[in-house]
Amino acid sequence: MDTAPPGPPGPTAAAAAPPSRAGRDLTRAIPVGVGLGALVIASIAFTPRAWYVVAAGAVAIGTWEVFKRLRQARFRLPLIPLLLGGQATVWAGFLSGAEGAFAAFAVTTVVVFVWRLLMGGLTTAPKNYMRDASVAVFVLVWIAVPGSLGAMLSDGEFGAQRVVALILLVVCSDVGGYVAGVLFGKHPMAPAISPKKSWEGFAGSLLFATVGGATVVATMFDDSIWKGILLGVLTVFTATLGDLVESQVKRDLGIKDMGTMLPGHGGFMDRLDSVLPSAVVVWVVFTYVVPT
Repeated sequence: MDTAPPGPPGPTAAAAAPPSRAGRDLTRAIPVGVGLGALVIASIAFTPRAWYVVAAGAVAIGTWEVFKRLRQARFRLPLIPLLLGGQATVWAGFLSGAEGAFAAFAVTTVVVFVWRLLMGGLTTAPKNYMRDASVAVFVLVWIAVPGSLGAMLSDGEFGAQRVVALILLVVCSDVGGYVAGVLFGKHPMAPAISPKKSWEGFAGSLLFATVGGATVVATMFDDSIWKGILLGVLTVFTATLGDLVESQVKRDLGIKDMGTMLPGHGGFMDRLDSVLPSAVVVWVVFTYVVPT
């Protein structure tokens, strides 16, 4: 299986869009980031539960991007169950909460196993069945399950505040890591996985996110700043680990980005990599630690 990454761009392309020290073309990345933030605000401006539409769309796009990359690497995954099951997981959460989302995920898992088994017909034994079925479930767990929890943040009286808290905390972690990494980054955190990620950047993420978490919880939810600090720390860990997980997946596949949908950022999954696992911890904290 040939998974070698594409060759480096030619001199003209490189000169047209020189990356920053942290590896981003900021002239394109910043407008895209602002546009995504505007989409978040617009989705919850009239009713917080409109966030489900954004979450469902993100799950669908992310699943499609990952599927395409895996197909290029010669994995045979059942696309229809992945797309429809991802949507079912999100919208079951809309109708029945976490229990509904889990039920939809469980049913989708069974469908994925059977669908992959029958993709080659009943007369031929499928090749790489365990590998492909396992990777398909990994895609569901990676994208659809945390996406459904992220969508469920919009439920209840403080739904809009919880959605804003998720986005603000991830942005704080990202900006803090970027600024500290560019200015002070000298000690690589995981050079074999993500060479540009540094311990100094991680410290910057912790500083920005703990301040952001304390501020969000104290002002939006009138609760203890210590709970906000806990929320900020947990978000940094999940956002950082989410980024490392996607980096390793791309390394396994021999690619630089999951796609080209977002100029300056790469693919849609290259933006969701830290948001999805963070949505899980934010949902847990707002469900059990800062009840609203």
